[in-house]
Amino acid sequence: MIQTLKNAWKVPELKNKILFTVFALLIFRLGSAVPVPFIQTDALADYISSMSGTIFGLLGTMNGTAFSIAAVFALGVQPYINSSIIIQLLTVAVPALERLAKDGGEEGKKKIAAITRYVTVAIAILQGFGYYTIIRTNNLLDLGGMNGIWAAIVIVATFAAGSAFVMWLGEQITDKGIGNGISMILFAGILSRMPQMIRTMATGVSHWAHPVDTTDFTAQQLANYFVMPPWGLALIIIGMLALILFVVWIQNAERRIPVQYAKRVVGRKMYGGQSSHIPMKVNMSGVLPIIFAQSIASLPATICAFAGVQAGDEGFWGGFLKVFDANGIVYTVVYFLLILAFSYFYSTMQFDPVEVANNLKKNGGFVPGFRPGKPTADFIRKVLNKITFFGAIFLSVIAIAPIVTGNIIGVQSLAIGGTSIIIVVGVALETSKALEAQLMMRHYKGFLE
Repeated sequence: MIQTLKNAWKVPELKNKILFTVFALLIFRLGSAVPVPFIQTDALADYISSMSGTIFGLLGTMNGTAFSIAAVFALGVQPYINSSIIIQLLTVAVPALERLAKDGGEEGKKKIAAITRYVTVAIAILQGFGYYTIIRTNNLLDLGGMNGIWAAIVIVATFAAGSAFVMWLGEQITDKGIGNGISMILFAGILSRMPQMIRTMATGVSHWAHPVDTTDFTAQQLANYFVMPPWGLALIIIGMLALILFVVWIQNAERRIPVQYAKRVVGRKMYGGQSSHIPMKVNMSGVLPIIFAQSIASLPATICAFAGVQAGDEGFWGGFLKVFDANGIVYTVVYFLLILAFSYFYSTMQFDPVEVANNLKKNGGFVPGFRPGKPTADFIRKVLNKITFFGAIFLSVIAIAPIVTGNIIGVQSLAIGGTSIIIVVGVALETSKALEAQLMMRHYKGFLE
């Protein structure tokens, strides 16, 4: 990848695209450091850090440090991702949208993109209002004599406008920069947590080397105080490197189904007869099953957080929250099973064996050893189920690895988890391939000229 960047930097047009991408990401990071008015950002950061097992932990992972300080870009690209997923699912369920996507051509794609943008703004307003409600409920507002209604309008409008601007910025990166803009913004948001993780690990090792008396510590100080031995730090580094290699290997893995096209005569020419294949990626659904599973698995802790219940409380709800603790066995098992279920669900939404078999039959293609039509569709479905199982196991292992590692070394939450590693590695591979493709196009253009 480094060699690819060096080669791309020598090409003027690619150099301009790289600089534009870097400039856009700098704007994103600048907006992620500017807090929204009327909010006690320090108290909010402490509150968000104590909610790692809830949905706020996922939002913090996806949006970086901006979410914990209620920055202008606190919602990041999350509303756009949610909107894209909703529209994608509706495209399968609603016949009008399905016709628009399949038969609408370029105009249909533009209409679906416009619908996605409108839904993004609506989701951003809802999420902004929910964020404001949490801030107000926990007395984290600093109105300074300002009217409460006016402050609410300013806060919610700022969150929604920031999310809309981030969506626009991502589209500009896609058009004028390198790679997919939304993925690049996610990449920058996740990497922004790296300094915090390094500082946290260094503090843990320092506490191990120089232990202090924690008798007079407050509950918040005890929650932030932990001891990490040097072997724990070494285990994290080795584990992250192993995860990165594992993710790269799986991301590039695919099952290729051979396809043979029959010969046919059209006029005086003979067509067909060549061999091809159908590529089926092992990790076909990407990181979405982890996001869905984490959102549902964290619902109990999120509901208890809204109700003001803490893990140390007595009674039913306190025990309920202990059972569904984000680092407990029950949560890990539920999380694992949900990832398996969503992997199968999303793979069936993305890949239709019957449609693939029908397209092969229309174009005179067939899988050797299987008759066209239903036998081919059954074979493709069988292969799809097998590789989906391996892909689901891969995602599950990546997702629960940080939880297991955290319990072993005593760190309850790692800044860079399995979801983050998959996104970062996936974006890096995608960007590298985009640069290589553009370099290849320029090479062939020069050759033809």
